[in-house]
Amino acid sequence: MITRRIIRIKILQIIFSYLFSENKTIDQTEKELFFSLEKFYDLYHKLLYFIVDLKKHAESRIEIARSKKVPTHKDLNPNTKFIENQVITQIENNEELRRYINKKKLEWSQKKDFIKNFYNHLIESDIFKQYMDNPERSYNEDKIMVIQIYAHFLADYEPLYQQLEEQSIYWNDEVDLLINVIVKVLKNLKKEQHTGKLLFPMFKKEEDKDFAKQLLKKTIMKYSEYDDLIKKNSENWDLERIAVMDVLIMKMAITEMLEFTSIPTKVTLDEYIEIAKFYSTEKSNIFINGILDKIITQLKDENRIQKHGRGLIGEV
Repeated sequence: MITRRIIRIKILQIIFSYLFSENKTIDQTEKELFFSLEKFYDLYHKLLYFIVDLKKHAESRIEIARSKKVPTHKDLNPNTKFIENQVITQIENNEELRRYINKKKLEWSQKKDFIKNFYNHLIESDIFKQYMDNPERSYNEDKIMVIQIYAHFLADYEPLYQQLEEQSIYWNDEVDLLINVIVKVLKNLKKEQHTGKLLFPMFKKEEDKDFAKQLLKKTIMKYSEYDDLIKKNSENWDLERIAVMDVLIMKMAITEMLEFTSIPTKVTLDEYIEIAKFYSTEKSNIFINGILDKIITQLKDENRIQKHGRGLIGEV
């Protein structure tokens, strides 16, 4: 569930904080990293369950309308298409998800005003109205609507970010990343999957946990070691004038190239260029790409990059 790119991003954030902290040890930083990854995992479940609590709010509105002293025809004959959405039912019926939500107390039920305000925002949209007015009730149409709720409405709903920031400092920058994960999961859902393939182990592979530990520790331990390497390959740039985040991204990339013999150099380079697009200054990815290309050439000329494993011998 937590990919290596997510691990790299989390390490980037944690080391950036470490660089500006006083008296923080590597062991404390490692604990902070894994706590941060666990909070990321929690937020995946919390956001995934959001659609269920949204459905429950819609159900309560219908029941309130039916209970009026003088209900209208519309009150007694409501459009139940949203509350009968097949994909939401799949999510709601996932017992493993419910157990996780209950255990970690991740329900949205304590945020009734937030749910109500979002629902009112949703039902006023043309997209939702078109969905509700369409008499078709196919699984595919239901899936498209749920995906739109996440990718279009929730991702752009500013109060969500404020709400999550109040709940955890580790949820400040997670939403966009996790909504992309959830959208991918939803796209792969099949009707015949019953409750659906929704939950995953925290790490895709056990070695990813060790990768996280080692990349964090080795980057911190060798942080100053790569100053001369960056200076030499950054032409007329003074190292002190390069943004701290840019330097950190390059040092993580160098650490990974030199210390992780099973990861192709190109994979490492591509990963950190992508990360730079979102976590550094404008056009930093071009700047970082240029410097890292030169560093890779130097390290290979010096025979310092050693890769082992299938398909890696003689890596160009």
